[in-house]
Amino acid sequence: MSAPAIRFEDVTLGYGRSPAVHHLEGVIEPGSLTAIVGPNGAGKSTLLKGIVGSLKPLAGRISCPPKARIAYLPQASELDRSFPIAVYDLVAMGLWGRAGLFGGIGRGDRGRIEAAIAAVGLTGFERRAIGTLSGGQMQRALFARLLLQDASLILLDEPFTAIDAKTTADLLDLVRRWHDEARTVVTVLHDMDMVRRAFPKTLLIAREMIAHGETDAVLAPDNLLRARRMVEAADDRAPVCARA
Repeated sequence: MSAPAIRFEDVTLGYGRSPAVHHLEGVIEPGSLTAIVGPNGAGKSTLLKGIVGSLKPLAGRISCPPKARIAYLPQASELDRSFPIAVYDLVAMGLWGRAGLFGGIGRGDRGRIEAAIAAVGLTGFERRAIGTLSGGQMQRALFARLLLQDASLILLDEPFTAIDAKTTADLLDLVRRWHDEARTVVTVLHDMDMVRRAFPKTLLIAREMIAHGETDAVLAPDNLLRARRMVEAADDRAPVCARA
């Protein structure tokens, strides 16, 4: 049996000593396509930061296979679009994991960069500054960078927020392609219709896990109601608690 793509072992994540997600247990299976959902303030983005390693658990452990290549796309609001960089160079950053920060880009690499840009429909935009792009165009460029990272585990934080329908459909096709290639894709989403339509697995959290498994079962009305009530009742000042 294959090792889990992600394993949560009594994980508590938070800021300072206040937990945003606590006592999370379970696994994300390799090659799965999983949506993370929950009310605002449920800890969804915090959980992705814990998986990628930018936020250290307050307790417990998150583990991935030692040689797993991880690609992470944060929310658009966390990206600095004022940085003076062209689309081509932004996409080329996807090769850093292989070539290193100061590694050269060879002829084959240039072909891969151009192919990634074409795959997201941005041919002709290579020399455009990212600050001149629309929200949808910027997201296309970031997906092209993800293509070059060639990761086995892909984490996406609200990748379809505030972009047009055509871009959403095109990028969702790329997500399905990654799934068909047996990559593990974990995506934070708010659009429950999209989750039901396109994501076979769902993790519903509300500061803790409410349900995890087949999407139709997880998104049952009683689970969604429980998640909303738990977030409404949460105390942001509460300290980390020990497992009962």
